[in-house]
Amino acid sequence: MATGVLVVAGALLYDVVAVRLGQPARQWRAQIADELATRHLDDPRVLVGAGAATLLGGWLLWLAVAPGLRRWLVLRPYGGTTAAIDRAGVGHLLADRAAGLDGIDHLRVRVGRRRVRVSMVGVADPALVQRQLRDELGRVGLGRPMRLDVRAARGAAGVVGEDPGGGAGVGTGAGAAGGEGVTG
Repeated sequence: MATGVLVVAGALLYDVVAVRLGQPARQWRAQIADELATRHLDDPRVLVGAGAATLLGGWLLWLAVAPGLRRWLVLRPYGGTTAAIDRAGVGHLLADRAAGLDGIDHLRVRVGRRRVRVSMVGVADPALVQRQLRDELGRVGLGRPMRLDVRAARGAAGVVGEDPGGGAGVGTGAGAAGGEGVTG
């Protein structure tokens, strides 16, 4: 379809440039211009053409706002075939891998089209978590490498929020996610 539109637009552009340079218009263009100038708006051909143009415009508008393949990540081609994996599936793979690591109290994985963001709460070493998740991403076999951002906040077992009496703070709710402990 795109090739057809390109050919028609190129032919029309060629004819318009030729007319601007002083040559007469091609016969097909002159005939179309004459038909459009002499037909009435209530002619069935005009109404069918307007309806077809409206349907085509509506379809193109729907294609413009439809999600398409944005939620899919392309995998490396293998044996002449191409495949894709859902971004949520990649997020679940990474979350399952991180669930097996010690010291993670809470984990949130967001997979974008070019980047994976991991937010974790706990005492686990963020560099170790990032290495493990990068290895898991490598096993997925994505067609293009993704950036991996791991952000960590200390959780209930962390040092943050330790009270001066020697007892460790207990993190709750949003304060734990933000790295602030509530002492009590």
